This record gives sequence, C-alpha cells and structure tokens, in this order.
Amino acid sequence: MAVKWKVKTFLLLTLLGMTLPSVLCDDEEVTISEEPVESEDGDDFEVVYVSPKPLPSAYLMETFDDDSAFEKLWVRSQAKKEGVDEDIAKYDGVWAVEAQERLALSGDQGLVLKSKAKHAAISAPLKKPFVFSSKPFVVQYEVNLQNGQECGGAYIKLLSAQEGRVDLNNFHDKTPYTIMFGPDKCGNEFKLHFIFRHVNPLNGEIEEKHAKRPRDKIEEPFKDKKPHLYTLILRPDNSYEILLDHEVVNSGNLLDDFTPPVNPPKEIDDPDDFMPEDWDEREKIPDPEAVKPDDWDEEAPMQIPDPEAVKPRGWLDSEPEMIPDPAAEKPEDWDDEMDGEWEAPLINNPICTEVPGCGEWKPPMIDNPDYKGKWRPEMIDNPNYRGKWKPRKIHNPDYYEDLEPFKMTSIDAVGIELWSMSDNIYFDNIIVTDTVADAVQFAQETFDLKVMKMEKGQDSKDEKEAALRKKTDEPADDDPVPEGAEDGNDDKEAGDDEGAAGLSEGEKDGDDERDEGEDEEDAEDDEEDKSEKEDTHNRTSPRLRKSRKD
Repeated sequence: MAVKWKVKTFLLLTLLGMTLPSVLCDDEEVTISEEPVESEDGDDFEVVYVSPKPLPSAYLMETFDDDSAFEKLWVRSQAKKEGVDEDIAKYDGVWAVEAQERLALSGDQGLVLKSKAKHAAISAPLKKPFVFSSKPFVVQYEVNLQNGQECGGAYIKLLSAQEGRVDLNNFHDKTPYTIMFGPDKCGNEFKLHFIFRHVNPLNGEIEEKHAKRPRDKIEEPFKDKKPHLYTLILRPDNSYEILLDHEVVNSGNLLDDFTPPVNPPKEIDDPDDFMPEDWDEREKIPDPEAVKPDDWDEEAPMQIPDPEAVKPRGWLDSEPEMIPDPAAEKPEDWDDEMDGEWEAPLINNPICTEVPGCGEWKPPMIDNPDYKGKWRPEMIDNPNYRGKWKPRKIHNPDYYEDLEPFKMTSIDAVGIELWSMSDNIYFDNIIVTDTVADAVQFAQETFDLKVMKMEKGQDSKDEKEAALRKKTDEPADDDPVPEGAEDGNDDKEAGDDEGAAGLSEGEKDGDDERDEGEDEEDAEDDEEDKSEKEDTHNRTSPRLRKSRKD
C-alpha cells in the first residue's frame, strides 16, 4: 500500500513539473494578493514581498534590494556646482540604501537622501540608450517624503545621450537632460513637473517646454509621509499621461499643451511698424457742445447739518465729556524738570452718564440734497474713432513646424540632482521601459504591496486603539462599588432567576430554534470566508507564487 502511494506521488509531481512552465509563460495577467500566512502575534494575514526578477524589456529596473548591485551600478557625483560659494558648491549630500521608516516590507529597500540643505546628485546608466521611435516611453518611480517637504524637489532627470556614455562622475545641474519629471514644492506652491528639452530643427538651439498644470490636486503626497507612485507615459502619437498612484492627474499632447509651444507662430508683429500720429483709439469723447447749467454748484458740500434736528432736553453744554481722574496721584519719582508738569489722566465724566450728553451740542450731518459734485460734459461717440491700432503681420523668419516632438534626444541615464530643505527623502522601484504592461506589473509586485501593508497597519492600529478604549471603559474587579449597587444587583439577579423559572415550554423551544438558526448562519459565513481565501490565492500571479515557493 505504501509503495503504491509513493509511486502515485512521484507521477503527480513529475506531471506538475512538466505543466508548470507552460502555465507561467501563458499567464500574462499578473495580480498581487495577500498570502494567508499566520504571523507570530496571531494576525490572519501578512503581506509577503519578494524582490521582482528583472524584466527583459526594461532599460532600467531598480529595486535597491541588492546592496552590491547598487554600488556597482549607481554613481555618486564628484562635481561642483558653478556660480555658488565654494563651501556649498560640492555635491556632498549623503545617500544611503535602507528600508523606509514606517511599515516597511520585509526585504524591501530604497534609496534615501539623508542630508538636507546640501547639493546631492546620483545617477545610473541605462542598459542601452532609449531611442524615441515607434514605441512608447515609460518612466515610473516611488517617492516617500518621510519628513514631509518644506522646500525642494523629489524629481528625476532622464539624461541625454552623448557621444560615448555620459560622464556620471561629473553629473551636475547643467548636465543636459531630455526629460525632467516628478514632484517639487516651495512654500505654498506645489508642482508635478514634466519638462522636455526640444531641439530647434533650424538652428539646433534647445528650449525647455513645460507641461500644463495638473487638473487634480497634488498636495497630499507632500504632507502624508507615505509612499506614492509617479508614472509618465509618452506615446509616438505625441500624447502623454501622468499618473499619481495609478490615477491619471494630467494628460494632453506635446503639440498643444506645453509652454512655450513646440512650434512658433507662422506670423509675427512687424517690429518696424508704428501707430500713425493721427490715429484716434478713443471710442468715446466729451461732448464739445455741452455747457454746464447755471444752477450747478460745484462748491456745494456732500453733507450738511440736519436743519430739523433739536438739541435733547437736559443736554449739559457747559459740562466737559472728560475730566481729570480725581483719584489719580502724582508718582513719587515724577520729576517736573525732566518729565514736565504732571497732569492727571482723563476719565469719562460721571455726570454725563445720567444725561443725554455733555459738551457743545452739534446737529447730526445728513446728505446734501443740492449736492451735484464736479460737472463733466456728457460722453458721445467719437466721429474720428478708428479702432485699436495693431501692427501689421509679417512672416516669422524663425518659423518651423515639428509634427513629431515625441522624437526627442535619446536617453542614456537616470539621475537625481536635488537641493532640499528636508531630509530622509525615499526613492524606490525606478523603471524605464517601452511597455506600459511592464510598469503595471512592476508596480503590482512592489508599490501595491506597500499600500496593502500601510492599509493593514492602519487597520491594526485602529483595532488596537478601539480595544484599548473598550478595556479602559470596562470596570475593573477592584473598582469601588457605589452604595446600593450591590443590593440592586442582587435584586436584579433574583428577578432574572424568577423570570427564567417562569418561562413557558413554548418560549424555551423558540430559543432553541433561534440558536440552531444562528449556528447555521455562522457555518455559512465560515464557508464564504474559506471561499474568498481560496479565490484570493487563485488570483495570485503564478510567477509570484513560484517565487514565494522557491
């Protein structure tokens, strides 16, 4: 019997080994889920992270999980910034590879800018230059501003290809780049940059083109101290999309949605054309035949004393509104020669509180019915009006038409060059590829797991706080019992016993039936939970399940 069982087991494992590779190749859709792993503290699930395997079509795919691979690939700049004081010119910002500070995945690391108020630059070459031709360009990476952001950026630069490879040891702020992409903030101004450097086809001059502002708010990533995913997709038809945490926040076309525009206008104003001296741009003019009326008094005041006002009875004209404080005393250290003659401070006259008023009575002011103000003639249409003058248009000598701005300068490396007033800026999971599916799959195997971990961490925190509040609210065994409470409890228990003894047989049978119904509902809920777990396990990508199994 044991021999037959071993033979069957061997045949089953052999068949599984032959079919598994084909399943892995045919399964194109990759979905990441939470594996049902029992943790030490009794939690039902634990988010499991496995460092993704390199994608063949990726030009750069960096997880920072392998320290030795990072040191071989990434280059810390040894350059100095031009035009600044010598003591701050060097790129001496501190970079480190480490886990994020809060709710990090086991085995996951990122690139962290540890210093602030220092120039910092680091870069890595692509496997081969990316040439803009017939495939999309996709760049994606994570940022976690672990201490928030006061003033500074967390953007990356896609460095332009040159003859030979780019000298990354000398990477600085003037190093030519093709695209700059990512978040930036100073004060209350929040930005999500997408800048590309366009080459003028006539003279070879380079001009920066800035994408329009995102239509959605982008402030939260600068404040919440959580990881966020930034994605830029450029397509050969000149369209682009910018995504924040998988949601499109900006989109448009390279030809229509950049400032200044890619293509200059065909015509421009003639710089040598000037408005003639007799050109009248006034649409209305004062009526030259208008005459000021004889009864128009320009000197009449806007307000006058109310002629119908009467002084209230009891008004004390001779009594002042303020009097010297009779209780005030001259300070002992008062020097008349140095401080002048001492005078008591003034207070409200107490007599005036019992009468309508004190001091000289004056009638209140009212609007003057005869007031007309300064006279001005009526405005009429200008018979000599010729409209707003504009210079004539001439052909723009600098005009060109580039209908394929997507075909930018090739990209040779990825660089991060920053000056920030905040430290502990965490970068992770950078990918440059020509396939959108690569970026989606990479995010599912990395960023999406972090989101799961963060959500589970928050849920666990909320549950613990709720349990703590409940425990705090429950009375302890040694809490003092108010007088009369014990007697009341005894009476209540006695009443409960009497009530229970008085239950009819029909009521007891009804309780039994309700208990049986509740047991059936609990069994159905357990069966649904089991089904959901099996369904979640089945949706997990074969590639990820194999990695975890290995």
